[in-house]
Amino acid sequence: MIWSGALGALILLVGGSVAAAYSPLFAVERITVAGASTLDAAAVEAALADQLGTPLALIDESEVKAALVAFPMIETYALEAKPPHDLTVRIVERTPVGVIESDAGFTLVDAAGVTLSTTPERPDGQPVITVDGGTSSDAFASVGLVIRSLPADVRAKVVAVSASTLDDVTLKLDSGLTIVWGSSEQSVEKAETLSATMIAKPDATKIDVSSPDVAVAG
Repeated sequence: MIWSGALGALILLVGGSVAAAYSPLFAVERITVAGASTLDAAAVEAALADQLGTPLALIDESEVKAALVAFPMIETYALEAKPPHDLTVRIVERTPVGVIESDAGFTLVDAAGVTLSTTPERPDGQPVITVDGGTSSDAFASVGLVIRSLPADVRAKVVAVSASTLDDVTLKLDSGLTIVWGSSEQSVEKAETLSATMIAKPDATKIDVSSPDVAVAG
């Protein structure tokens, strides 16, 4: 009888806890977006407003995903329930690498070629990318890797990037300096060589770091 009573109490306790988790006692009253820098967090929170009033245990991730599709800047996200009433959405934003110019304007893209936005004017600080084969090509993939490996001070000065193959990435700075990078291989070493050469040869109009061990400046 003692064991039977204890088991019954345990079942009631578990059943009550489960029922409470799915009840309005744990309904979402506040949604917080964390990790937004370029995105307007308030706009993302507003897009998820349909989840307000839903018990935390019943949040439909497919509905959340469908709402976040409207924000291409979001690369990944994770949901974090904070009982009794808070839902946090932690996002990781995509990192733009430049713009593709077309009749439609300037399309901002990330290293994977995902379109982030299109504007009539080139966004400040974003280089114009010209590649053979478009954003699905090996040349574009190489360009993306190269841009992401650049030192911050150099990246801020890049106004144009071009490549016809994955092995001939070329950069143009706002000063007029042309940088022949080559492939994306050994980009860390090339970045170090470039920084040192720019200091040693401040008047150079062209620097070739395609072979990072022997930079050529002219």
